Amino acid sequence: MNNPVDENWDIEITDKNNPFDLKLKDVWHYRDLLVLLVRRDFVSFYKQTILGPIWFFIQPLFTTIIYTFVFGNLASIPTDGLPQPLFYLAGITAWNYFADCFTKTSTVFTANAGLFGKVYFPRLIVPLSIVVSNLIRFAVQMLLFIGMMIIYWGRGASLHPNIYLLLFPLLLLLMAMLGLGLGMIISAMTTKYRDLSFLVTFGIQLMMYLTTVIYPLSVVESKYPRYAWLVKYNPMTSIIEAFRYGFLGQGTFTMLSLSITTAITIIMLLIGIVVFNRVERTFIDTV
Repeated sequence: MNNPVDENWDIEITDKNNPFDLKLKDVWHYRDLLVLLVRRDFVSFYKQTILGPIWFFIQPLFTTIIYTFVFGNLASIPTDGLPQPLFYLAGITAWNYFADCFTKTSTVFTANAGLFGKVYFPRLIVPLSIVVSNLIRFAVQMLLFIGMMIIYWGRGASLHPNIYLLLFPLLLLLMAMLGLGLGMIISAMTTKYRDLSFLVTFGIQLMMYLTTVIYPLSVVESKYPRYAWLVKYNPMTSIIEAFRYGFLGQGTFTMLSLSITTAITIIMLLIGIVVFNRVERTFIDTV
């Protein structure tokens, strides 16, 4: 009788997984799929549009104009001495990246149920592809923001970029991690409770009003000190305030607030990973 030959497998699929296991080795093995999903998200979204990627510029530009008219002119909300369009565009640029990562990740299981039920691949690749593909849109909007900065600087506006610009990679990472973590938690829950998908669509808008997108933190602390904590301890508030402070030189920013945001973000991401890994094994039976 022949001796059994040892078999070496590239990937071994089991039903017992460490809930904290990111399967980064598997993700790297399927990196070509990650690139393909990023390309799919980008191409499919603008394939049948006339203006195509120009919408990357139009959406934040028109939103900035509306905010300037409504909140800046009609409501006369102060902007910490910054030009109103520049103040609003800074908040919109940062908020859009987080909101896109969150809302699109929150539908990963329900939107990809057919794909997940047919073939194996590390499920984490799908939410990661969303975060990466949104970076393209964020990069384009950052070009718009920097271009507007240069225009206002040339006109003599009081802008003071400083060394805290070096925090930009950290701020970008925090936005991605926060959107990814919260999105994976909601995505896991929507496999059983579809109502949450409706809650996300308008809940993200309500959350924006508790973030310093359309007003500075200093205004809330001075006029509404009783409710200022709701805004102050919103993780996105310190990110946006740090973003404005680094690029424009104005904002209520401290390293303590950013440290608290970092801790909250890491906790949300860990919870999201655990929930996502637990649900991915059985969600196909409930979707």
